[in-house]
Amino acid sequence: HGIIQSMSRKGNCYDNSVMETFFGRLKTEIYYGFETEYSSFNAFAVAIEEYINYYNNRRIQKKTKWMPPVKYREAFMCLG
Repeated sequence: HGIIQSMSRKGNCYDNSVMETFFGRLKTEIYYGFETEYSSFNAFAVAIEEYINYYNNRRIQKKTKWMPPVKYREAFMCLG
């Protein structure tokens, strides 16, 4: 699939802060407190896929001017 693993520099938590923030939100919003609601690993994998779609296409955030990330990117790529 052409995926290349990215490793941050040793002892530098800021190298991957965007992904760390995303995974923290994912765990808080669909995992912590909901662990017993997933009947199998596959059910959990589907929930993660659904969350990623929701996060990118419907979840608004202040830092993206109250737009989902995809809409924000589309809006500001047209200006560049």
